[in-house]
Amino acid sequence: MHTRALVAMALLLALLGCSRLTLENYSRIETGMAYEEVVRLIGKPQQCDDVMGMRNCRWGDGTRSVNVSFVGGKVLLFASSNLQ
Repeated sequence: MHTRALVAMALLLALLGCSRLTLENYSRIETGMAYEEVVRLIGKPQQCDDVMGMRNCRWGDGTRSVNVSFVGGKVLLFASSNLQ
């Protein structure tokens, strides 16, 4: 049982280390970029809200995050917090 916990912890750390939510990938986001291109860069968002023709998506957690607003499926605004 102890071995299972160690294996699970190692897998979790490996997944976190392979995250595409990095400052380098964030710096590649540009105004006018398609939603699908952003997803290829930083992965699938944790949450998206659609309000009055604008889609606001969030990637990350309480420690680090990226927020992107799309209009017509294209990036309009984007911001990040605590990326490294």
